[in-house]
Amino acid sequence: MSEEFKVEIKPENLVYQKPALTTDATMHYCPGCSHGTVHSLIAEVIEEMGIQDSTIGVSPVGCSVFAYNYIDIDWAEAAHGRACALATAMKRLNPGKMVFTYQGDGDLAAIGTGETIHACNRGENIAIIFINNAIYGMTGGQMAPTTLVGMKTATTPEGRRVDLHGYPFKIAEMLTHLDGVSYITRQSVNNPVNVRRAKKAIRKGFEKAMAGKGTSFIEIVATCNSGWKLSPVEANRWMEEHMHPVYPLGDLKDI
Repeated sequence: MSEEFKVEIKPENLVYQKPALTTDATMHYCPGCSHGTVHSLIAEVIEEMGIQDSTIGVSPVGCSVFAYNYIDIDWAEAAHGRACALATAMKRLNPGKMVFTYQGDGDLAAIGTGETIHACNRGENIAIIFINNAIYGMTGGQMAPTTLVGMKTATTPEGRRVDLHGYPFKIAEMLTHLDGVSYITRQSVNNPVNVRRAKKAIRKGFEKAMAGKGTSFIEIVATCNSGWKLSPVEANRWMEEHMHPVYPLGDLKDI
């Protein structure tokens, strides 16, 4: 670019800049997906806390597995549902590290329910980031434990039925009864205000885990416009109208 077209952006005029820990990899997530926003928040929190060299992320199978492409920290990939078990070992072997998992609802609340519950009950000093979009996004849009009643999926084409499929699994509420969990919150990234709240919640969860106060559980109610067969704008609106009433936002436990 020639000198005459170069524009100097003064610090006081800078509105936003890419987090230093995010890589230059091209984002593969579907347009409108919440994953990319949450990735940026995690990168910002780690950068602001100055813990890049002492942070380990654990991602399992599913859309969440690709987190290692976008955030420049140490990562380990776990078998489907086993992220909390792997994070437990890593934290116990490296107590000075910040260890967190990044998991979807099919992974954490279905295949990995046992690992999740027992890690929380033991009070492992890890943070769990739970992306709840109420569907199996990567594998074809099947019903997940968190799928809403009446919600249509690839395996519930006429909608989820209570008599056949049971109720949506509100795992955050269940975990409030476990003494090993010090912080449980449910947030979303559907608008700028909630993005800021979600970032604050992630940082608080990380700080509690680093302080040895037990497990932190940060649920993010998210969209999956491809799985829901909606446009990004429609998916965001559908989430606000249908998911937020079932999965209300806010702190559920804070010790």
